[in-house]
Amino acid sequence: MSTATENQSSAELNGKHHPICDELGFPTDPDNLYLQTVEVMLGACDLLGLQHRVQIILAQPKNEIMVHFPVRMDDGHHKLFKGYRIQHNNALGPYKGGFRFHPDVHLDDVKSLALLMTMKCALVRIPFGGGKGGVKVNTRELSEGELQRVTRRYCSAIANEIGPDYDIPAPDVGTNAQIMAWFADTYMMSNEGKDANDGIRVVTGKPVEFGGSLGREKATGQGVADVLAEMLPGIGIPVQGMTASLLGFGNVNSWAGRILQDMGAKTTAVADHTGFIRNENGIDCNALAKHAEATGGVKGFAGADDCTEEDFYRTKVDVFIPGALEQMITPQRAEWLDCKVMAEAANAPSTPGGDRILVAKGVEIIPAILANAGGVTVSYFEWLQNKSSVVWSAEQVDRELNRHMVLAARRTLKFRNEYKCDLRTAAFAAALDHIGDVYKVRGIFP
Repeated sequence: MSTATENQSSAELNGKHHPICDELGFPTDPDNLYLQTVEVMLGACDLLGLQHRVQIILAQPKNEIMVHFPVRMDDGHHKLFKGYRIQHNNALGPYKGGFRFHPDVHLDDVKSLALLMTMKCALVRIPFGGGKGGVKVNTRELSEGELQRVTRRYCSAIANEIGPDYDIPAPDVGTNAQIMAWFADTYMMSNEGKDANDGIRVVTGKPVEFGGSLGREKATGQGVADVLAEMLPGIGIPVQGMTASLLGFGNVNSWAGRILQDMGAKTTAVADHTGFIRNENGIDCNALAKHAEATGGVKGFAGADDCTEEDFYRTKVDVFIPGALEQMITPQRAEWLDCKVMAEAANAPSTPGGDRILVAKGVEIIPAILANAGGVTVSYFEWLQNKSSVVWSAEQVDRELNRHMVLAARRTLKFRNEYKCDLRTAAFAAALDHIGDVYKVRGIFP
């Protein structure tokens, strides 16, 4: 288990404002998600001694695209929606990253997620750069027809800014395989006369019937489990018999819970937007997944008791897995948490204040750019299959995913041991070392 002293090497946690942030005129708000993410990245750059030019390039996205588009609603009136597509960096290859439909989509949040995608792709060594997108919308308030029209209009609004060899979107919060199918179909209809396969390859996370990959739905949860299986024994927690609590029970954590259960782990507490449940004897995640699909959430599950928010966080577990939205682990919730390890199945799940408290408590944090990288890795496999017009078996997908995740975990541990830093800084350093090498040989145009 790492010490708080080791973890203080992270720029995010030591309270300093990096000079690059001053140079670029960034805000000084310590709770700004983009500033939080950039500070961690720049702290790792300092450890590696990366050139100033690389630091300023990576501190800001290459392109920030904002669109507004009208959509006809079921009652006949038109509503205006705001959408984003952020293209952070493409030094390693085409921009890659999901888009989300959520009422709290903001520019800085999407910028942060795009930066994290750059780091994830570099860490797992896939030839993509980072991108991200989103539409400010509450999908629970839309009919299926309205959701389809929002999707198609968003695609139409950004169609000239994406492409199968330039920027490849994928699902994220509030989106799914069906939305990817509508998006791909719209792109195909908007680009008649071009290669018909462009519409298939322009997005990943599609239904299997329409060019999707086997294993994509469970990919992020599978990646979480693969990383835990690789890293936990080294810190004295075998997966067989470990206890876990899950914050969020959507696509990522429902799969992570089921896969870890198959490995011999026991989930004792789960929370989502509907409520908090707990069972010290273990919650059957397979049964809970069926319940959540039928009812819309975990509340009312017969195999566990309802509990309070504080009781959920205070449940003593080996591993806490946040798999919901960003910045949910506030200082108060961090104080309540009773875990040895936090595996970030979600991007940036803690506020800076929450992170500092977890570090002070000696919690080992496996960062999102490692734990959460399974989704983009299998998206890469889907893109490869589409480009080559081949289909991989589920076993081949799982085997290749495991290889990428295990090697990324080992890279992170190598940099941690070399630089005597926390895992978050080590993961960023492992990613940035690769990006830095690319910039050394590419140079800066002109």
